[in-house]
Amino acid sequence: MERIVLISILTLIIHSAETLSYAVRMAGIRTGKLAIALSLTGMIVLVSRTSNIAQGTMTGKVIDFAKSHLEFDLAGNFRIILAAASLGTLIAIALFPTFVALSGRLISHLEKAGSVPKMFKDALRADVIRNASYHIRIPKWEMVQRLGVGGFPRRLILMNCLVTAIYTVGVLAALYATFLPGQYSIGASQSSGLINGMATILLTLLIDPQVALLTDKALRKEAKLTSINKVFGSLMLSRFCGTVLAQIIFVPAAYWIKWIVPYL
Repeated sequence: MERIVLISILTLIIHSAETLSYAVRMAGIRTGKLAIALSLTGMIVLVSRTSNIAQGTMTGKVIDFAKSHLEFDLAGNFRIILAAASLGTLIAIALFPTFVALSGRLISHLEKAGSVPKMFKDALRADVIRNASYHIRIPKWEMVQRLGVGGFPRRLILMNCLVTAIYTVGVLAALYATFLPGQYSIGASQSSGLINGMATILLTLLIDPQVALLTDKALRKEAKLTSINKVFGSLMLSRFCGTVLAQIIFVPAAYWIKWIVPYL
């Protein structure tokens, strides 16, 4: 059970970090320093993706334990991990206003320092940490209400929800497929990379270009800042819905992986 708690905490951090990467982009738009913001976003995503690999390794040991202890509720414990993904996304949504303000300061520190190590050295000074409390923003209900003004970008929301669900469930479904009766257990366990790769390709082809176009319009003052606020808000809400959808498709995805592996 201790390992499940540890994996759940890691999953929570992964999804919080990926969701908060939108806050760094938002800060880049507000400060007019998007290129610097995107470099910080890339670092956040890199760390979260690397942590996702560690999550797969740790979860694999849970499979070994479940195979030797048949009374262990593997599916139920995996659902706890999926719930941690939803909780991490909700935490990130609550922290979004604060993180936008802090990211603006972080961008300024990076521009002044000229390198990431120097930036962290400056940002971790005692006086800077004390001043960080001035950037705390309490989320307000009006933020959610403003999302409904003018309608939602439905296609973008649906695509992001689907991609998030695939990415969230990929590793767990592949590992759970190895626990199901039948052959090709090793092949099923290795399919998580293919599934997450497909999710990344869909994200790159279908979602990132639309966000980039809207961001470019906001930088050129062709679109209001409120419109890009709405887009990022919609993306965060759809990410949360995607983690909930992952709960629904978890077992069917595992059986699909078990069925498709012999044909690969």
